Amino acid sequence: MKTALLQFACALAAASACFGQSAAVWPEKPAPSISKKVAILEDKRIKESSGLALSGRDPSIFWTVNDSGGEPCIFAIDRSGKTRAKVRLRDAANFDWEDIASGKDEKGAPMLFIGDIGDNLFIRTSIQVYQIPEPGVNAPGKAVEETETGAPQLWRANYPDGSHNAESLLVHPLTRRLYILTKSEDGRSALYAFPQPLQPNVSMVLEKVTNLTFPTLIRVGKRPHDNCMTTAACFAPDGSRMVVATYSSLYEWLLPPDTSLAAALKRAPVRIEPELLRQTEAVCYDSDSRTLWLTSEHLPTPLLQVTR
Repeated sequence: MKTALLQFACALAAASACFGQSAAVWPEKPAPSISKKVAILEDKRIKESSGLALSGRDPSIFWTVNDSGGEPCIFAIDRSGKTRAKVRLRDAANFDWEDIASGKDEKGAPMLFIGDIGDNLFIRTSIQVYQIPEPGVNAPGKAVEETETGAPQLWRANYPDGSHNAESLLVHPLTRRLYILTKSEDGRSALYAFPQPLQPNVSMVLEKVTNLTFPTLIRVGKRPHDNCMTTAACFAPDGSRMVVATYSSLYEWLLPPDTSLAAALKRAPVRIEPELLRQTEAVCYDSDSRTLWLTSEHLPTPLLQVTR
């Protein structure tokens, strides 16, 4: 009996080492928070909001994208739920757009990054991220602008260990490095980083940063394994935090400046339990690096604010 128990303990330890954090460090009790449904998006064209990014030009504006099969367009929305701009990416296709992130180029100019990274069938040999200068948005009260970008910069990449599905694209605000967090139904995810500097005209090999295994969780209105599946992620604008969304919860890590990202993610996160949305697939921080904003797929599309 003792031998069997020892073997089980060894196997459990090996699994924890292989797949990241053990279940013991994942909090079930949520941190106190307040969810407020700020608006319903008026634009019925935004019916599968699959990513959300705070504007680097105007903090009253968010950018969002529709999921796979939609037009290769991004939408600017304000905090009242009104669409302020629709921008088409020239020479782009929405194979499976799953996230959008804001960042800056080497000169400090605001950029947007659109992650064509979904792969539900695990058939893609490479993924791609579109980079464009963040468009300007018109003054409030004017008609919705519909414009087109110049040809975007395209960054292609492949995983070092086979195909993965992913719905989370992150851009670190200080290092400007791009990251992708994978998604699986059993919670086994991994964070990958793009090489630096980025290399055009080739498929770059991503670097695995760390494994994370998200736990099942019972929450009324959701299936236990809904909590396993990562649907969005974002770094805080000051680089001090990172949040990951699942269909049931938000998980947030502190990122001390003297700690590597991989080491910080091995520590216990805070679990935040926002108001349940039908299909949460988008999250971003506000300019205060604490307040969180979410949207959901399917109409009517809510814009949710979460404060702590």
